[in-house]
Amino acid sequence: MQVNFGGFVSLSTIDWRGRSACSVFLRGCPLRCSYCQNEAIQAGEDYRDLDEIVDMIRTSAPFISGVVISGGEPAVQGEALMALAESTKKMGLSVGIQTSGLFPEILETLIARGLAEKIAIDYKTRWEGFSSTVKEKADAPGGYQKRVDRSIAICKRAWADELLPEFEVIVTVFYENEKYIRTISEKIGDAPLVLQQGEHKIPMMKDEIANMTAYIARKQNTIEQYTPMTLAEIQEIGKNLKRDVRIRTREVGEIVFSRRFIL
Repeated sequence: MQVNFGGFVSLSTIDWRGRSACSVFLRGCPLRCSYCQNEAIQAGEDYRDLDEIVDMIRTSAPFISGVVISGGEPAVQGEALMALAESTKKMGLSVGIQTSGLFPEILETLIARGLAEKIAIDYKTRWEGFSSTVKEKADAPGGYQKRVDRSIAICKRAWADELLPEFEVIVTVFYENEKYIRTISEKIGDAPLVLQQGEHKIPMMKDEIANMTAYIARKQNTIEQYTPMTLAEIQEIGKNLKRDVRIRTREVGEIVFSRRFIL
């Protein structure tokens, strides 16, 4: 099987909380988010044989307990994702998936087949736009909202039934999307919530999205006006949610913000 390969990190202590893991990045994503950290692999081709990637994981296996599969959007390559997860499990390693939630049917199958120990959904709070090359997703943003809601429902149910050991929803926080976070918090209920400090990267998208000139101009203005939210500002959001949340920033990494105190 051929896999459109995005990259590999042989050892990481930050990609899966509480574990040493390696990370596999699958190339390709139908979304174009201004804060994407992996915009270099949103598109393009670098096809590798599945066995080559499995060998990379096998080399790291003595030093890790899990494999994080990310992207891009890993579920774009549904069959390759399944095969990679299956090969990982055969090595006695756990599988973590980082996804936008755009493909609920893939997540449902992964869980049903016992191929994932953790799923992290990066919830998009406002519409960033689809790649113009992905015609079949032109029904968004409404289409994305329905899909991610279904993905969250699937994962939350599996988590409650102990079929999915770990589940979390990640919201990347900006000044202009703060108002949506309470709604998301209420929607996901008791599922773990992570508030992640956001940083716009619109200038890096200009050549990729020629048909989004007005959007880019508007967001460029946002970049010039706003720096990333501070830890204190994100903590204030967490305080208003009246729940425990995790907060990630460049300055301090990840902390737990409790309703009573910070750990």
